[in-house]
Amino acid sequence: MIYLKTDAEVELLRESNLLVSKTLAEVASHIRPGVTTLMLDEVAETFIRDNGAMPGFKGYAGFPNTLCTSVNDEVVHGIPSGYTLKEGDIISVDCGVILNGFYGDSAFTFAVGEIKPEIQRLLDFTRASLEAGAREAVTGNRIGDISWAVQSTAESGGYSVVRTLVGHGIGKHLHEGPEVPNFGKRGSGPRLQRNMVICIEPMINVGTKNTRTLNDGWTVRTGDGQPSAHFEYAVAVREDKAFLLTTFEFIEEVLKRGK
Repeated sequence: MIYLKTDAEVELLRESNLLVSKTLAEVASHIRPGVTTLMLDEVAETFIRDNGAMPGFKGYAGFPNTLCTSVNDEVVHGIPSGYTLKEGDIISVDCGVILNGFYGDSAFTFAVGEIKPEIQRLLDFTRASLEAGAREAVTGNRIGDISWAVQSTAESGGYSVVRTLVGHGIGKHLHEGPEVPNFGKRGSGPRLQRNMVICIEPMINVGTKNTRTLNDGWTVRTGDGQPSAHFEYAVAVREDKAFLLTTFEFIEEVLKRGK
């Protein structure tokens, strides 16, 4: 089912996603060599609860933690652990919250210390593909317009787009209709209507588009062991320009202070 939100519900979703944005910035302030992914998870859970919300992922379909922390060739759904971040790693941090009965959901891929220029290029193209997709989230367009924009931007850099995982609608449930693939044809799929709220989340690989899921039942890795990046916005469809419910501004402020 695709649930169209009221303006009041979109505002509640904006508050939920604003908290996710602030949580990711809090996590960003702790990302450095020597820190474990489990410590980052603890930072996020404390911050979310201190702000009157609940972790959106913890316990969802049995997921054990607050964050998904996916390092290097891990695409998504990495489980926080005793893994210690190392100089040159990249880590996708995906976070969800429940606030006032509505979910927030966003992801950002961080560099740990100094990373190779070719890895930075992957991050830049993945984020650019997200921005391109978001520009298509206006009334009258179709889901395929978003998908095509993401795919064409990523592939223009020589990267591959993961097919097995997609974006989604969001609201009182973490995953609602419609699905938002990161690949597709212009003019295909459901038509976008005002106040549809969707998560656009490119998962872009250096090498093959193929993935494999580990024995933990969650962690998805690239099929060839090469790096992957992941960025995610929640957006509300509007007439002339998508209404971004997510902001990366708080993260960028933290990253600038760290330089």
